[in-house]
Amino acid sequence: MESSVDFEKLVRNKYRGLLRAVESRGGDKEDLALIRKAYKVAADAHKDVRRKSGEPYITHPLDVALIVTKEIGLGPQSIAAALLHDVVEDSDYTKEDLEHMFGPSIAYMVEGLTKIQGIFDHQSSSMQVENFRKLLLSISDDVRVILVKMADRLHNMRTLDGMPYHKQLKIASETLYIFAPLAHRMGLYHIKSEFEDLGLKYTEPETYDELERKLDEAEEDDAIYLERFSQSIESLLESEGLDFEVKRRNKGIFSIRRKMLNQGVTFEEVYDKYAIRIILDTNAKREKADIWRAYSVITAVFRPNPRRLRDWITAPKANGYESLHITVMGPEGHWIEVQIRSQRMDEEAEKGYAAHWRYKEDNSGNAALDEWVSRIREAIENQGDSAVEFVDQFKLQLFNEEVFAFTPQGKMLTLPKHATALDFAFEIHTDLGMSTLGAKVNGKLVPLSYEIQSGDQVQILTSEAQRPQPDWENWVVTPKAKSKIRQYLRDHQRDTQDRGKRLLQRALKKAKSELNQSTTQKMLNFFSLRNPKELYERFGSGQFGTEHLRSFIQEESGGFYQYLRRRFRPKGANLKEISEASRRIVFGPDQVILEHSMATCCHPIQGDQIFGFVEENGIQVHRTDCRHAVHLQGRFAEKVILARWASGQEGQGFNATLRFSGMDTSGLIMKVTSLISNELSIDIRSLHIDSHDGVFHGTIAVHVTDRSQLSNLANLLKGIKGIDRVEREFSKG
Repeated sequence: MESSVDFEKLVRNKYRGLLRAVESRGGDKEDLALIRKAYKVAADAHKDVRRKSGEPYITHPLDVALIVTKEIGLGPQSIAAALLHDVVEDSDYTKEDLEHMFGPSIAYMVEGLTKIQGIFDHQSSSMQVENFRKLLLSISDDVRVILVKMADRLHNMRTLDGMPYHKQLKIASETLYIFAPLAHRMGLYHIKSEFEDLGLKYTEPETYDELERKLDEAEEDDAIYLERFSQSIESLLESEGLDFEVKRRNKGIFSIRRKMLNQGVTFEEVYDKYAIRIILDTNAKREKADIWRAYSVITAVFRPNPRRLRDWITAPKANGYESLHITVMGPEGHWIEVQIRSQRMDEEAEKGYAAHWRYKEDNSGNAALDEWVSRIREAIENQGDSAVEFVDQFKLQLFNEEVFAFTPQGKMLTLPKHATALDFAFEIHTDLGMSTLGAKVNGKLVPLSYEIQSGDQVQILTSEAQRPQPDWENWVVTPKAKSKIRQYLRDHQRDTQDRGKRLLQRALKKAKSELNQSTTQKMLNFFSLRNPKELYERFGSGQFGTEHLRSFIQEESGGFYQYLRRRFRPKGANLKEISEASRRIVFGPDQVILEHSMATCCHPIQGDQIFGFVEENGIQVHRTDCRHAVHLQGRFAEKVILARWASGQEGQGFNATLRFSGMDTSGLIMKVTSLISNELSIDIRSLHIDSHDGVFHGTIAVHVTDRSQLSNLANLLKGIKGIDRVEREFSKG
């Protein structure tokens, strides 16, 4: 009973805390009424339901709503959707009920959250790619859906201790794979860092525990030093008359580990484990000037590392992040990162794109957000055949560092690091990219594969006759450029193949033939091609013409074996120069000698029944009782040719293996070797016998002249006392 009372108090405190948070952000009576109504419906839907921890389930939607309010900073509609996000899935309430009670906007968000939850309930890790794509689709419809989902996932990660290990691993892996990159791209740096740290905690607990312990110890050791450095910074800024607040930020455990791995350094060698953040209280007109004033004052006393300057004031990140990061040499020879930003910038850095929403949620975002959402739609619409590749490319864009470059007119474009001049062209407009002939960077001609550097001014040169080339795929990194180039090349290839197929159909019709499966296969054999598409493409592109087709028709009229004779005739002026191995077997009704090789799956020897099979690289000879014979002769009959051993040819011998077994007797090995070496004069290549509990199994590899000699050997082995079974061994291939 006491526990029940405690839970009631817990729920009541969380609910009151949510209402206070809404009021503190300027919520009016109408907003509070909406929150109360949403809470009442959620509490009714989840009554008598408990979480794994034993807490009433309603604590989860309340905590998600608190994250949405306080840590992401969304408005009342999103808070209501957070409270209601599990209602449709877990109760009898429908989307129509919610639309009637709360209007279409909130009902739509809840429906989107329900759909997302459904795809993540799937147990297979192979669903991750499709999950990612569906998440992106939800973003392109209403970004608030994914922001509420972020809050839901963050609360799940914070309460993961009560879950079984396999579920912890699945949820944590999914968080690192999908949610951390998205949080990064949306500017939710605090949440991204927590996703990463908690993800590491459950995927690599020992690594996490060790680094957490080391970080706590280091922070304890450095606390006095950092306090002294912070006071020095404060004194400098106060002397300049600036209004500010100083905060200290620890680098995330995941981030420290990534730096250790990437740079091959130890924990002790990671020098920017802490950062001092200076938040200036200044108006929008003066914020940049005041930030550079603060920079000037600090670097006049503490020497900066020029390679560690990150100016996102002059050129903000694509997600709107603005801040000036410098690394200075503090007292006692320690490097310390200092971040300088205004209160507005800090708010937007903490809340990401959510900070661009007005509290009343009139969907007024910002240009960077609108552009990013439009890119998501475009990337999904142009997704190629490979969903995995699509996700890899998109994740690359989510996490990648950025460069900025200018058009000749001075417009600035932000691109991922390693983007090329060709990426730049596609970024301006697809049509421009498709007709790009060359590029000038800072007035000089450069190849299309030139990597853009921050500050470059890029002029794209075009031609109406220019079209994307296959090499272009290797010269771009942005998903937009890759998808457009691939789409064009696929369409162009398809058109070429269709043209080639029509050409072949007309030409063969004139030659009193037709383009059926049999003719196509013969043409593939004749031209040594892999598939019909390759054949059609050669003719459609002009690589093959009428002379190639005429050659095929002449060869075809002369018979398949004439073609084989031309293609596989042994090299040599006369029969004496032809190798002994090539003369052992003859092919076709004319019994012609052709270059060939023995199949390793059945190792034919003279006297075996055999057939030839035309491979791409030559003719292989198989035994008719080969394990692959039925498959080859049934499915690829047109590639099978007659083959037999040439009469009157004394071969140089064949390698073969016999397998034998029986009851173990003394002197067995001596009897076997004596029989083979002394009585038959056959060379033994290897002999292996395993004996266990009076039963033995053995193999013997020998060099014989033909099948009859091998059969004779097998019969004699069977006559040895103790051997009851002898059989020829196929290769396991």
